[in-house]
Amino acid sequence: MRIPPVKSIVAFECVARTKSVGRASEELGLTASAVSHQIANLESIVGQALFFRQGRGLALTPTGEQYLRDVTGALAELNRATERASSQAEVDILRVHSSPSFGLMWLLPRLESFQADNGDIQLNLSCSYEDISFTSGYYDIDIRYGYAHWRDLQVKTLRNEFIAPLASPEYLARHPIHSPADLLAQRLVFSETPLVQWQQWFARFGVSSEHKAFDFSFDRSYMSLETAALGIGVALESMLLASVHLRRGTLIPVFDHTYGVEVGAHHIVCPSQNADLPRVQRFLDWIDRELKSTSGNRAGA
Repeated sequence: MRIPPVKSIVAFECVARTKSVGRASEELGLTASAVSHQIANLESIVGQALFFRQGRGLALTPTGEQYLRDVTGALAELNRATERASSQAEVDILRVHSSPSFGLMWLLPRLESFQADNGDIQLNLSCSYEDISFTSGYYDIDIRYGYAHWRDLQVKTLRNEFIAPLASPEYLARHPIHSPADLLAQRLVFSETPLVQWQQWFARFGVSSEHKAFDFSFDRSYMSLETAALGIGVALESMLLASVHLRRGTLIPVFDHTYGVEVGAHHIVCPSQNADLPRVQRFLDWIDRELKSTSGNRAGA
């Protein structure tokens, strides 16, 4: 039986993810020579090189890429087996990582709904701006933002997401807006995040915005949405992320649904072996139900 030491596989996964022996040694709390020794030990067992030098870092060889895919599932199963053995309660743990705006604006307000339907699942939610690695087996799914470009992962894109101008009812009462061109005289909130920016939106509806200055600028959607909800200006943002504000009436679409631009911006990704887990499938089914229940939040609907 040729089973490598777990510490060698862990070192391999860490170097593959960080592309550096130095960074892997810092993360693992080992010396660089100890990490290199573990990699050399693993390569001697496999019988082939797993890495090659690329610039100042390391890259996986074709054998290394295949080996990483294969051991990912094994590490995940070891992690889950240990978790089950150490658990004192019959509770399944679902670990979700999310982009911060989606986690804060969409998931967090709905956790009670998830628990009501899935009381036997403990949902652990982490948020950061980075795409996480699945090779350690810790996370079940990741909810990512942007254009879908991930290889070797199953991707479920959340549909019916629209980008549209949003403002508070109080702001619109003080500043009546009847056409896209009227927005040029308003306080506009600029957000770096949406896949459709103000300049693109104006061009789509035949308005020249070349010289328009923005009163506020943020690098996160939740900041621009909160600013608009405070009645300070008009934000061009995702109605999916704004769904709680729309339901409460703290934000409303400035125009009817024809002025919303559909995007495929949020994606649930996971390795294929995770997609078959009952807790993951139940989470995906719950998200589908929640999206259907709020599908009327399209602009002007």
